[in-house]
Amino acid sequence: MADLLIELFSEEIPARMQARAGEDLKKRMTDGLVEAGLTYAGAHALTTPRRLTLAIEGLLDHSPTVREERKGPKVGAPDKAIEGFLRGAGLSHDQLEERDTPKGAVYFATIEKPGRPAAEIIAEVLEDTIRNFPWPKSMRWGAGSLRWVRPLHSILCVLTREDGSEVVPLDIDGIKSGDATWGHRFMAPARISVTGFEDYAAKLKRAFVVLDPKEREAAIWQDATNQAFASGLEVVDDKGLLAEVAGLVEWPVVLMGSIDAEFLDLPPEVLQTSMKEHQKFFSVKNPKTGRIEKFITVANRETADNGATILAGNQKVLSARLADAKFFWENDLRIAKSEVGMEGWLESLGNVTFHNKLGTQAARIDRIAALAREIAPVVGADADLAEQAAKVAKADLSSEMVYEFPELQGLMGRYYAEAAGLPQEVANACQLHYSPLGPSDEVPTEPVSVAVALADKIDTLTGFWAIDEKPTGSKDPYALRRAALGVIRLVLENGVRVALAGVFTQGYEGADESDLLSFFHDRLKVFLRDQGIRHDVIDACIAMEGNDDLTLLVKRARALEAFMSSEDGENLLQGFKRANNILSQAEEKDGVEYSYGADKKFIEDPAEAALFDALAANEGAISSAIEAEDFAAAMGGMAALRAPVDAFFEAVQVNSDNQVVRRNRLNLLSQIRKVCGQVADLSRIEG
Repeated sequence: MADLLIELFSEEIPARMQARAGEDLKKRMTDGLVEAGLTYAGAHALTTPRRLTLAIEGLLDHSPTVREERKGPKVGAPDKAIEGFLRGAGLSHDQLEERDTPKGAVYFATIEKPGRPAAEIIAEVLEDTIRNFPWPKSMRWGAGSLRWVRPLHSILCVLTREDGSEVVPLDIDGIKSGDATWGHRFMAPARISVTGFEDYAAKLKRAFVVLDPKEREAAIWQDATNQAFASGLEVVDDKGLLAEVAGLVEWPVVLMGSIDAEFLDLPPEVLQTSMKEHQKFFSVKNPKTGRIEKFITVANRETADNGATILAGNQKVLSARLADAKFFWENDLRIAKSEVGMEGWLESLGNVTFHNKLGTQAARIDRIAALAREIAPVVGADADLAEQAAKVAKADLSSEMVYEFPELQGLMGRYYAEAAGLPQEVANACQLHYSPLGPSDEVPTEPVSVAVALADKIDTLTGFWAIDEKPTGSKDPYALRRAALGVIRLVLENGVRVALAGVFTQGYEGADESDLLSFFHDRLKVFLRDQGIRHDVIDACIAMEGNDDLTLLVKRARALEAFMSSEDGENLLQGFKRANNILSQAEEKDGVEYSYGADKKFIEDPAEAALFDALAANEGAISSAIEAEDFAAAMGGMAALRAPVDAFFEAVQVNSDNQVVRRNRLNLLSQIRKVCGQVADLSRIEG
């Protein structure tokens, strides 16, 4: 057994590519080795800005010898057929073996492929991996043909055994493999020779390189939070930024700096966004006031002045960035507070195309405002406020701040609406009408915000349906699946009772409401499946009338799921399916529909009478419960049918020789189907 260490050392790899590159290196190498017959005990990849590292433990020293037996042509076959078989097998005629088979004597060839040393296989697999590495973007440099994300400087490839280590020989475009690496670019740039992974990791740590990105993340976060805590502040959590910053440094040094007082009154979101996007700084806020007062930057080296010069340079650049943000903020506020107010921004949106087939943003805003007014009574919102909010909700798209930072759209709209003196419900809707943006995003609950959010998403969906730009397969360029999920969550989490098919007719003209509703049902299945509700239970409820009222549909589905998970539900389902199958076969055979109620005077068996009475007693109760939308009570009525249905099928033969009795029993089965069918289409449930 041996251990393998590989390091691909280059110029700085973009942080966003590092994690994927590490996984690609691991997968391509291990897949290639295993395919060649080299199994291993474990493997892990590590990345820094300048290196991709792979360590493989417990690797076989040689690939095993493989014997393969091939069946050839019959003895006496034409010479050309035999010669072709010999060429394919790489053997001579005297190496063939004749064997008797039921179809006569046949030639067989035994091909033996001897095992190969691990180093030979590793060199082949590594060269193929490097030359065909799946970088999102790559480059050539110098006169070679090799492509890499940035110029590749060295290849470390060492195979370690108990008796020592060896370099796996490899030469790719003049880059020869060796046992050397280099430490930190500035703090320890000297060449380092290594004998294996443990030696490699220890020497790099002494050379100011932290190999594990998770270790760098943990060190950054711990130092940042400690420094902030010491000042009575806290770091704004941002896992994405933390991962990115950890990919920019090999030796993280956390420094905390101050923001100039003239910028402290900027909205905290503006400060945070500006520092994150332009400088990769963490925001540090005062938990008492919520203001962003300081920043955290992560340097890639230690300095004699403990980072003072680095901080001074960063603060200078940050001040220039924040001066721009302050200018945008003050200019936008001046416009919002003017007599024209946000209306001036809306006029400019008449020149902004939303989609070449769906018109301008201004035209879309008019549609959303009209739709929000229609939806308002359904969600308990004031129609005038909902229309007003819809008209100004997207005005901030013309503001200078949102032009600079598009991710602040909506949020800045709230600030500007407040500055313009608009009602708070209108201002809140400016921010919240985009929500929810995903399955874990917060859902608006204020009626005005809910009305505008629904109108915004429904206009988008009906519009793209009208121009036949629907999602296909995995492609959804206009995020229509997300929009549909947003509507579903807005409706369900706010308990909105509305027939969506009717709302769709008030959206963009020309949309196929039936097809769009089917799309919503598919999205609803995914949403409810994640909550533990089976797809067949949802299908059974979708088949019922009123399936465009999602709140009612989900209420029914949850009650049915609970019932089907019980013993009564499982057994009644079997009884229903048996009744439905017998009835369907009889109706097809007889060419009639057995939909009339059974007559008690033709009943012969006590179990038959008991079922008749149970159906009569529970049908009305189930109907009343469903009408009152008390599905739990309806399921209780269904449960009461379980025992008499079971007893009926145990005691009674439906297809009696007496045709009058047979017809009466089939009509009794139709009653089972009718009563159970009030709750859901149980024929769609599996089991």
